[in-house]
Amino acid sequence: MSPPDDPVFNEPWEAQAFAMAVSLEAKGLFTWTEWAEALGREIKAQGERSYYECWLAALERLVEEKRLMSAAERLTRINEWDRAAKATPHGQPIELDRS
Repeated sequence: MSPPDDPVFNEPWEAQAFAMAVSLEAKGLFTWTEWAEALGREIKAQGERSYYECWLAALERLVEEKRLMSAAERLTRINEWDRAAKATPHGQPIELDRS
């Protein structure tokens, strides 16, 4: 069997979102049934979002529903990541300041 012509993930963040969902399920923080239901809801409400944008939205919603992270904590992390990414020279690893 030959490899597919198109990559499975178009962007690194898609692979990271996939890996986060797999890791959280493996740790028992939610079940695959819960995951499938959350993803299904996001796909149904899709609008113009891509599959992995739905995947990320489902992950964010499920993490909040399970009280693993609040909406405020999620938004804080997004802002921290954005600031760190903008301050990091191209080609360098992005490091979040945890002090």
